[in-house]
Amino acid sequence: MNIHNAKQKHVDVGGTQTRSDKLFYAAFIAGLAILIFLFGSFLTIAGYFPGPQISRAYEGGKALYARYNETKNVYGTDLWYPERRKDKGVTVKREQLMQAGPTVYMSGSEPTVYLIDADGNVLHSWTKQFSEIWSADPDAGWMPEPQPDSHVYIRRAHVFPNGDVVAIYEGAGDTPYGYGVVKLDRNSEVIWSYPGRAHHQFDIGPDGRIYVLTHEFVEDDVGGFAHLDKPRLEDFLVVLSPDGEELKKIRLFTALADSEFRQTLYTISSWGLGDPTHTNTVEYISDEAAANFPFGEAGQIMLSFRGINTIAVLDTETEQIKWAAIGPWLGQHDPDVLPNGNILLFDNFGNFNRPNGISRVIEFDPKTMEIVWQYAGTPQSPLASTIRSDQQRLANGNTLITESDGGRIVEVTPDGEIAWEFVNPVRGGPDGDRIPIMAWTERLDPDSLDPSLLQPRQQLTQ
Repeated sequence: MNIHNAKQKHVDVGGTQTRSDKLFYAAFIAGLAILIFLFGSFLTIAGYFPGPQISRAYEGGKALYARYNETKNVYGTDLWYPERRKDKGVTVKREQLMQAGPTVYMSGSEPTVYLIDADGNVLHSWTKQFSEIWSADPDAGWMPEPQPDSHVYIRRAHVFPNGDVVAIYEGAGDTPYGYGVVKLDRNSEVIWSYPGRAHHQFDIGPDGRIYVLTHEFVEDDVGGFAHLDKPRLEDFLVVLSPDGEELKKIRLFTALADSEFRQTLYTISSWGLGDPTHTNTVEYISDEAAANFPFGEAGQIMLSFRGINTIAVLDTETEQIKWAAIGPWLGQHDPDVLPNGNILLFDNFGNFNRPNGISRVIEFDPKTMEIVWQYAGTPQSPLASTIRSDQQRLANGNTLITESDGGRIVEVTPDGEIAWEFVNPVRGGPDGDRIPIMAWTERLDPDSLDPSLLQPRQQLTQ
């Protein structure tokens, strides 16, 4: 009996020790995992191997997952938004207040440039799928895996008098999203193409040279900015010949960092470490614009750095930033130098917390930073676009505004009256209630175009 009890006691003790060992082992593994996690976090923050590699793999995985989801559903990208109104085409037309001339616009629904009259009739259009210009090539460093054609659209275009167009392609749900520049003839046949990561905007000088924004990943250290992501997306200004040959390439981050306006880069936010400046505008300063503009000369380039709420002037010959300013705007697009020396721009977030939308268009005096004119929509027709958008001051004093997120073009008088309005007629999505963005619009002088381009072909009734 005593022997039996002793054996039972031994078994019980053994069982207790086994459970304890298991608990101890589990605690040890958990503690080791926590230490590995903390050590990995330290290496990542400190920038020591393999921390940065782990961080890049994680971010790359997130990007691939997001790209996969967006590739499956184009209506989930930022090319499509819920429609705000059921209206399609021209909704307001007050000829006595309008600036005469056809309107060019681009839609996020397809890679097409439309030229329409005041009634919404299509006068001419240019269409070319990205895959018809550049084919996917795993060995091509610039574009090994482009998005499908459903996700690629024309962001900006310039129509020449003879019907040729230069256009920028972008791909939604991709990084980099710049997809290149192409010149098409009036029949949409390719004249030349530039396979660079061109994005947002370009402008053309009087000698035919094309000034275009490109971007790419970089990993180097810039003195004083070691906290930026590696890799990160940086912007460049590329100068192309009239035939699309690259003549010059200027790195914009270092141009700003090396200037007396370096302090503007100190405002980079935590969410901007991977795309610190997000340049979205390039505008050639003409002789007319330079006449009354004290901060730039003819031939220099106006830039907009959305990521740091800054506009600037770049001299392409010296590659130096000559002037920069942060003003009463947030997340701006498309600063234009006006003949009177003022600057007109789309202020995407500057009208926040007001009943008539978050956005506004402002004209300000760069010498005093005083806002001398603005349009912010109305409670019935608010102006609201978080990204993209632009404006154009017309010859009669009106302003043509692209409200990108709303898929709308509106022409307003200096008093804020709507002279003309056009809503994108295209709809999509499972319920047919999503509207594609307006990527860019411009009113043209009819006398500057070949008359054959101005004959109505069809009405937009999609």
